Amino acid sequence: MARHIRKIARGKHGSEHLSQTQARESLLALLKGNDELQLGAFLIGQRMKGETAAELAGFTQAARMQMPDYDTLPVRDNTVDLPCYAGKRRAPALHLSAAMRIRAEGVRVLVHGVSDIPGRMSAWQLLQEAGVQRASSLAEAGDLLDREAMAYLDLEDACPPLFRLYHLRERLGLRSFANSVARLLNPLQCSGQLNGIFHTPYAYSMAQANVLLGQHRSLIFNGAEGEPELYADRQKVVVMQCGQSTDVLHMPDMGFEAYPRKVCIELQDLQRQQRRVMAGDCSPREKAALARMQEAFHWAARDASGDISATWERKESLRKKQEVL
Repeated sequence: MARHIRKIARGKHGSEHLSQTQARESLLALLKGNDELQLGAFLIGQRMKGETAAELAGFTQAARMQMPDYDTLPVRDNTVDLPCYAGKRRAPALHLSAAMRIRAEGVRVLVHGVSDIPGRMSAWQLLQEAGVQRASSLAEAGDLLDREAMAYLDLEDACPPLFRLYHLRERLGLRSFANSVARLLNPLQCSGQLNGIFHTPYAYSMAQANVLLGQHRSLIFNGAEGEPELYADRQKVVVMQCGQSTDVLHMPDMGFEAYPRKVCIELQDLQRQQRRVMAGDCSPREKAALARMQEAFHWAARDASGDISATWERKESLRKKQEVL
């Protein structure tokens, strides 16, 4: 570990990236060990250097190796992995409303995240009120998907070592790569993934990490408040990953009012708004965003056409960027 820490933490001009194998071995050693000094140094060193796609893939592999029975799970077709780790505090969770609607059309959705997000409404808090059941293990999550077509799995139950790493943020004072790894985890090996991020550069590195991890297809994009929710007004970068192929998509502004900027001081107000949307009482912007999300769910689940829509244009290939990633 000292050798790997020395490699990544030599400053702006001296730091080097780890290979995918080195990243996997490093995180495995840290998760199994009790050396908090090395763990903290490694997390901060990676934060200062920035993670590559290969490193993210290696870290994700290490986390999956800590999940009982993960390797025995089959790839789940017609199922969408929906990682929700940011929470909401400005507007209803339209991605969750779209997921509730899409399961009635035969698409299964696994939502995973953390149940408590200070100052924000978590996915579990909203899904619990809607009657979605929470699984306590990978096996139970699979059973719920088969019966209910939708389930929630908390990171604490899916991968306890990664959950502990994720919650070191309060002690470190900043986020670590655990946030990205949790989003890439795909605990039930769903064939499709919709992944929202907050910082634009992560869209490219996480898409390439999905290539290295063998993910069948995914959309990784700047989501509303960092959640996997597409905008109806302006949509920043969207990266489409299909097997070994990665492309940047362009989604046109649909001409609706901007996404709300005001924070709901009382989370009860946000819950009331969520109930309104769940009941079908939606503004034009919300209806447009829901339609866009439902289209994305269908693509992630089935990939029937190989593309999403004629209106979602392929802007550029990521081949030129992959050398940087």
